[in-house]
Amino acid sequence: MKYIYLTIFYLLVAVVSFFGAYSCQNPKNKYTSPEGYDFGKPDKFTMPSSLLEISGIAFYHHNSDTVYSIQDEDGKLFRQAWDVKKQKNMKFGAKGDYEELAIMAEQVFVLKSNGHIYAFPMSETTKTESKNVKISKHVLPKGEYEGLYADELKSQLYVICKSCAIDKKTKQVTGYVLDYNAGQDSIMLSGSFKLDLNQIKVVNAEAKSSLSPSALTKNPRTGEWYILASANKQLVITDANWKIKEVHKLNSSTFNQPEGIAFDQQLNLFISNEGDEVNEGNILKFKYK
Repeated sequence: MKYIYLTIFYLLVAVVSFFGAYSCQNPKNKYTSPEGYDFGKPDKFTMPSSLLEISGIAFYHHNSDTVYSIQDEDGKLFRQAWDVKKQKNMKFGAKGDYEELAIMAEQVFVLKSNGHIYAFPMSETTKTESKNVKISKHVLPKGEYEGLYADELKSQLYVICKSCAIDKKTKQVTGYVLDYNAGQDSIMLSGSFKLDLNQIKVVNAEAKSSLSPSALTKNPRTGEWYILASANKQLVITDANWKIKEVHKLNSSTFNQPEGIAFDQQLNLFISNEGDEVNEGNILKFKYK
């Protein structure tokens, strides 16, 4: 009888091993990474409690020695050295839902979820509060926004919808291009772009075909757009003309709530994650290989 039990035991072990190996090889259970990066091996920078709900991140002249960030409750710009929890902050607005951050030349831009854009000089960031904040309230159509990118060469801002009326009952996501005139310190709507969500399933059959963008940036080497979607746990990569090329599923054990994305001078990729009752907020650094 003992040998029967041993035989059954070894059969069960073999079956479990087989299905375990199958699940590792099954593409449905794999999380991929963009070329040059390994999403399975990040350098983690854990945030202090003041940045539990970290959202947007940015670098000044793409220098990642200092991280600039916002969180989605306080109207404050935070700054801290990489891997140093101690932070300093500058107040630029009242409490509100601030989602994204971008730096262009000597100007800082902060996107509120309702589409309002706050702008102030980079020189103000070392103060405790800025008295030189300009708010652009009616530049974008009514909607919910979380993604903002500043193109310094073109003096343009790119904003992508998270949820806009124009996209309802369609398989698309709309974004807008804004021209920034530094001399007049003005922002003006100059164009739009669209993502065809039908392309998602063509590129990755296992990915979710919906998309609620939470952050936006451009790869400075390739010109490709990197679009982060926290709710969908996906990273979508498009070409310069917004055609979807890649869709990467994000492992929720690594990416708790991805809300911000940026590249530095060395093409390292940074993704910030909001914390919760269990997890602390963090910024993950993926070194470019």
